[in-house]
Amino acid sequence: MSDNFPPPPPEQPQPEHRVPVGAPHPSPWAAPPVPPGKQRTGVVVTLAVGGGLVVAGAMVTAVYLLLDSVSEAMERPPARSKAPYSAPYEYEEEPGDEEPVEEPVAPEPDVKRDVTITACTRDPRIGWQSADVTVVNGSSSPADYYIGVEFLDRDGATVSEGVTGVAGLAPGKTSRKKVQGLDEVPRGTTCRINDLSRTPSSEE
Repeated sequence: MSDNFPPPPPEQPQPEHRVPVGAPHPSPWAAPPVPPGKQRTGVVVTLAVGGGLVVAGAMVTAVYLLLDSVSEAMERPPARSKAPYSAPYEYEEEPGDEEPVEEPVAPEPDVKRDVTITACTRDPRIGWQSADVTVVNGSSSPADYYIGVEFLDRDGATVSEGVTGVAGLAPGKTSRKKVQGLDEVPRGTTCRINDLSRTPSSEE
């Protein structure tokens, strides 16, 4: 039994791919053409990366603006309150709390101004020297005075001494005293105060 299959069709010659005249001849090292599916994938990746960069830039801008506003708020002086000003509470001192204020006391005059030698005399019979002194209290309160007198020869040497005192002399009052030497002195002997003090009197 024979097969009634038709004979196979004759092979058709494949058309040769010709490069148009004037077109550049493809280089054997040129990259093969990208399929349409891969081109779409590249576009999607590019858009995704670009969108991420845009979002990141927006976030950086927002952070910068936030920091800038915070720094301006810190540099700006605080707003003044519109509430009425109230003075701080002041402590009122009770009567008697004040400390007594001591009034300045004027210095007392120099005691040397209070005592003056008014006479310096040698007794011709016994040769003793004496001095008459006048005391005027120039202070502001009763005072006691101690007065010492020395007697000097012509060479300035001390040949005798004497003392006297005044007790309870009131301010502005005058007292006269004699200071008597107890040694014989030569003629021409002089008198000089060598010790003097004034103290507040304890006498009433």
